[in-house]
Amino acid sequence: MLCPKCSQPVADGARFCGSCGEPMSAAPASPAGPGTAAPRLIDRIKNIILSPKTEWPVIETEPTTIAQLYKAYVIPLVAFSALMSFVRLSIVGIGFWRMPVLTGLAYALVSFVFGLLGLYVFGWLIDMLAPAFSGQRDRRQAVKTAAYAFTPGAIGAVFVLLGGLGRPLHLVAAIWGIYLLYLGLPVLMRSPREKAAAYTAAVIVCAILLFAVFGIIFAVVNPMRSYNPFGMKGTAMTREERQMHGAGPWEPTSPGTLSGIFYESSSAIDPRVPRSAWRE
Repeated sequence: MLCPKCSQPVADGARFCGSCGEPMSAAPASPAGPGTAAPRLIDRIKNIILSPKTEWPVIETEPTTIAQLYKAYVIPLVAFSALMSFVRLSIVGIGFWRMPVLTGLAYALVSFVFGLLGLYVFGWLIDMLAPAFSGQRDRRQAVKTAAYAFTPGAIGAVFVLLGGLGRPLHLVAAIWGIYLLYLGLPVLMRSPREKAAAYTAAVIVCAILLFAVFGIIFAVVNPMRSYNPFGMKGTAMTREERQMHGAGPWEPTSPGTLSGIFYESSSAIDPRVPRSAWRE
């Protein structure tokens, strides 16, 4: 549809014109119903991925609060990403190994919580770095920027179901998300366009360093770490069963080995135990 004031195209359902800021009060508001949330979510996903240059100005004028954004957009996307992780690990599996369903659900829940928290932290980084690039600090707009730039990565989580074949596609989705961030920072954070590349790079570098800490914390609480991906159904023997088979505590010979990298903190995995000793 067209803005009645400046005659510029405006996305369907937008409350304000992205060009002049005119409220789109001429368009009658449709009553909210149980089936209206999904189409809006799908339309926003489609628009931000396929036409970000016209969608960011629309997003910039929306008076959405952080709570509303999380409820209507962030939670569904993060939940979808966590669900794809569960399906990959516990349903599809990795080769002959599948994570037990309850462990997979716990892993997905931890991923979901860390995803919600991580996205807010990413928005906080965008907000804190804004003055360094002549932008305006606005926590609400910063979280909106983080949420919508996260869209390709969240939708691209479906590519994990393809195993190794999906890695290039997942990488493309991540790169597209960085491009969305590059386009959105000057619009929502009011930084000069010529500083957008440096602003984007600074946010990404700071995010990598910060999320490295998140990765360490996640590794500690990760319910997957006590399971051997090369054991029968991924279930290790109990302590009593190891004692029955005379298997003492195992210390990895080298942190460079696969077992040493992933399981050096776990005494439940002992590669000297024959496969027949693993519980079915």
